[in-house]
Amino acid sequence: MTTFAFAIFASAVTAVCPAVPALATGGAPLAVAVIGEELEALYRGGLTFDEFYRDADARRALWVQNYEGGEIAAEMVARVEALGGAWRILAVAEAACSDSVNTIPFLALLAERAANLELRIVSSDEGREVMETHRTPDDRAATPTILVLNDRYDDVGCWVERPADLQTWAMDARPRLGGREFLAQKMAWYAEDAGASTVREIVDVLEAASAGTPVCGSG
Repeated sequence: MTTFAFAIFASAVTAVCPAVPALATGGAPLAVAVIGEELEALYRGGLTFDEFYRDADARRALWVQNYEGGEIAAEMVARVEALGGAWRILAVAEAACSDSVNTIPFLALLAERAANLELRIVSSDEGREVMETHRTPDDRAATPTILVLNDRYDDVGCWVERPADLQTWAMDARPRLGGREFLAQKMAWYAEDAGASTVREIVDVLEAASAGTPVCGSG
């Protein structure tokens, strides 16, 4: 394990990412639960990244490191701008969540660099219905939950909690590892990846939305 991962682990031994038990009916990616005017109101009432970042006290060192030290590949920015139009990302996130802190800073950097992309952030309380509608592969509502909205504020794609490779590992490893070891290994993965998988997968979702074939997860 890297020195970086141990440093992060030492500062936060639990992953504070809201999740609720599975619904009896199972998940429903891209189900129409929060639509049109409701999504527009939720988005417009959300925080800009600057507002969220200013008050993000939990895991502060990692928020600063990932945002101020993060990098976005020029190819990713070019792919978003090639879509044209206006695209919005609505993120349900919590500052204390270990997955949020390894996702939102990189989306903020992407939105800052791509002229046709904006980002707003709401809490898990405000975005509860969004989380319930777009659940993890093992049927949990979790942060971060990311919606892609078009220029009419329609839900045209989503991405939930973690990059696909990490989520696959997590679903297998979580039952086998203790909470401390699971978190340490997860944070080491995030440190190695440095936001690249998250950004690539969300750009895939944006491209699928633009093509009229919305997906929830990596395209």
